[in-house]
Order: sequence, then C-alpha cells, then structure tokens
Amino acid sequence: QVQLVESGGGLVQAGGSLRLSCADSGRTFNNYAMGWFRQAPGKERELVASVSRSGSTTYYSDSVKGRFTISRDNAKNTMYLQMDSLKSEDAAVYYCAVGRRGVVVTTVPDFSSWGQGTQVTVSS
Repeated sequence: QVQLVESGGGLVQAGGSLRLSCADSGRTFNNYAMGWFRQAPGKERELVASVSRSGSTTYYSDSVKGRFTISRDNAKNTMYLQMDSLKSEDAAVYYCAVGRRGVVVTTVPDFSSWGQGTQVTVSS
C-alpha cells in the first residue's frame, strides 16, 4: 500500500526558493513514475512535473520549465521538487502522486495514488 507524505511547503517571497519532498512508505517506489501536481483555489489540478522510475526522464509544464527541478532518490523512497524564482502564480497546494507506469506520464488518469498536499504561499 502506498502512503505519500509531502513536506517543505511554506511562505516565501517572490523570487525565493522552496524544496518540496515526498516520502513514500510503500515498497514499490522505484517501480513507478512519480509526479508533482498543484491546485490553486478555483482552479483545476495541474501537473507541474513528472519523473520516470529511474529518474532519467523528466517532464515539466511550460509554466515552471527552467525554474523547477524534479528529482528522486530511490534509495530513500523520496521525490523532490526544487522550486526557484517563485512567482505569485505558483502559490497553490502541491501534491505528489504515483504513476501507473514506469515511464514519464503527464495526465491525471496516469496517476493512481496521491498525497495530502502541502501549501505553498508566495508573497509579492
């Protein structure tokens, strides 16, 4: 059974950085792709970034490309999202999720399990 716990959210000034972590207590972490989603009030949940099971392939949405970096440490069953040059529009609840396959996936139905989320607030 997969249990995902996000951490690292908080309040940061525009232009600042945060590093999110997602710890997976399941035993099959390195079998599946992983991803980070976010959802702001009144908006749909959107995929921010995803990473293949090996970590060798990544995907980023256009809105975060060049500013965010996704990575994973399979030995620690943990995934990360380094967020730099944060903007006010990055403010949202960020969720990590487990993919249904090992390759990079990019749509909501491609993910099977979700964490509870961590709040990111960006002040201008």
